[in-house]
Amino acid sequence: MKRILVIKGHPKENSFCNALADRYIKGARAARNKVEVVNVKDLSLEKFIKFEHKKNPDLPLDLIKVKKLITWADHLVFVYPIWWATPPAMMKLFIEIIFTSGFAFRYKDPVAGMIPSWDKLLVGKSARLISTMDSSSIYYKWVLRDPSFKMMKANLNFCGIGSVKRNYFGSVKLSSDERKGKWLEKVYRVGMKE
Repeated sequence: MKRILVIKGHPKENSFCNALADRYIKGARAARNKVEVVNVKDLSLEKFIKFEHKKNPDLPLDLIKVKKLITWADHLVFVYPIWWATPPAMMKLFIEIIFTSGFAFRYKDPVAGMIPSWDKLLVGKSARLISTMDSSSIYYKWVLRDPSFKMMKANLNFCGIGSVKRNYFGSVKLSSDERKGKWLEKVYRVGMKE
């Protein structure tokens, strides 16, 4: 049994992206995992759009709770659409404000005064990215070279999260209801296997 935190990153509650998140959650709970859910659109992030990048920003209670849930979780699942080749701005802001120095990593004195080094504070956790897109996933991976995965994997690895897997679903716009139904079943099975 795993402790799973699902982070929903689509701003529209009524989206196919959130339908995938909900099916994943049902599958994970059916497998008797403990699952908690954070909806990025409901968090107090707006004031941080223009903040000064203090070392440890003063966080409201809902963001402190998110950090506690990340500490609690064995496995993080980020569910978001891919817009302009990467996660939405609010998901990027979420990562920037939550995965801070002292919580997700800690810088050490530079080696030889020049080479940065750090402690990874989220070691032992794993992650999955579930993303929707308007393009086909083949085009996204092979022509655009998968920028969302590269960005998210690099950031999560930087904090010690070693295993990062992904599931892409696209083109959502060009897919039939039948195909979307198969995707919902696939993500349910992914949740059951975690």
